[in-house]
Amino acid sequence: MGAYFIMERVEKKIFAALFFSLFASVTGVGIVVPLLPVYAHHLGATGFYIALIFGGFSLTRTFFLPWFGRLSDRKGRKPFIACGLFAYFVISVGFMFFQDIHGLVLLRMIQGVASAMIMPVAQAYIGDITPKGKEGLSMGIFNVSVFMGLSIGPLLGGIINDSFCLEAAFGAMAVMSFAAFCFSFFLLPPVREEEISHRFYPPPRWRLLLSHRQIISVSAFRFVYTTCIGIIWGFLPVYGDMKFSLSSSAIGVLVVLAVSVSGLLNIPMGAVADRMDKRILVITGGVLTAVAILLLGNAAGFWGMFVANVIFGIGGGISMPALMALAVVSGNETRAMGSVMSLITVAHSLGMLFGSILAGMVMDFFELQYAFFIGAAVMAAGIVIFAGGMYFGKPSRPTEPL
Repeated sequence: MGAYFIMERVEKKIFAALFFSLFASVTGVGIVVPLLPVYAHHLGATGFYIALIFGGFSLTRTFFLPWFGRLSDRKGRKPFIACGLFAYFVISVGFMFFQDIHGLVLLRMIQGVASAMIMPVAQAYIGDITPKGKEGLSMGIFNVSVFMGLSIGPLLGGIINDSFCLEAAFGAMAVMSFAAFCFSFFLLPPVREEEISHRFYPPPRWRLLLSHRQIISVSAFRFVYTTCIGIIWGFLPVYGDMKFSLSSSAIGVLVVLAVSVSGLLNIPMGAVADRMDKRILVITGGVLTAVAILLLGNAAGFWGMFVANVIFGIGGGISMPALMALAVVSGNETRAMGSVMSLITVAHSLGMLFGSILAGMVMDFFELQYAFFIGAAVMAAGIVIFAGGMYFGKPSRPTEPL
């Protein structure tokens, strides 16, 4: 019994260290989210280059995610998390010196490599220490760190830019990134104490993971959901600036709104996901997301966009804890938590890339408003694919570690 409580305290310490590391890093990155598209647009960037600034991040992250995820299954979690967060700090400083479009694209691509070391590996670490039957609540609480950072960061960025200057916002990002590195480096236990270090078998081959029905269904939904996020984060600031002449602070409020609403719902909906059919929650949240992005395209001003973003946040708050709980279950079943989380994050990155490029092309060749309608159609298609795979697909065979 004493050993149980000691282990519980250790796991809480790890959870807290990861929570605050992710919160600080995401807050830092979130500071510049509402600023980069407008900044690049004022530098003369076309829709294609704005898409590259956001899509380049997702592109490089996609290439490196499987590698870092699988390496963390073999070598441990802490080295990748700490290195990635320190790289965030160095890149943040670089933003203060690069003041041209090509420099912004390059920094975002390097930032994508660093990101591949952080989020999926941290999620895998949480999956390692999560008790069976508590996957929804555990991932829901952990996701709050991300949503809090994404809520505070854009709002803070808009205020800093309006009150001071863009360089001050980049400086704030650097400070938050360094704080995140310190949390992970000093508070996480050494690799020899990680649960992964006590395993005596390698993770399963990729072909077994890629044939797992639940992993594919979860990845497909994550792809279409983040396609919508890619459209919103990359081009909602430009849309609000061009069509409604919104201030940086107003745009920051809109960007922060959806993620803050999602964040508030993650813990209660995570607990609900542990008690009912997770698939139903994912589908319900997906339907609300599709409705929300459709409303964004029809919005007549700030308040219309405000309501649509609230609905988008509710959709994400309902679906994401259940979706990530399904991912944790798959990670435990396949005994490859890092690899599974990297595949889910690959889908996330590809969705962000696809959404930003899609919206950029629509902006250059048609009207930006149509990108939101296309996003709603993509989301609806993803719901159908997820439901078909989870309810009607062939059950996956248990994977072997070799």
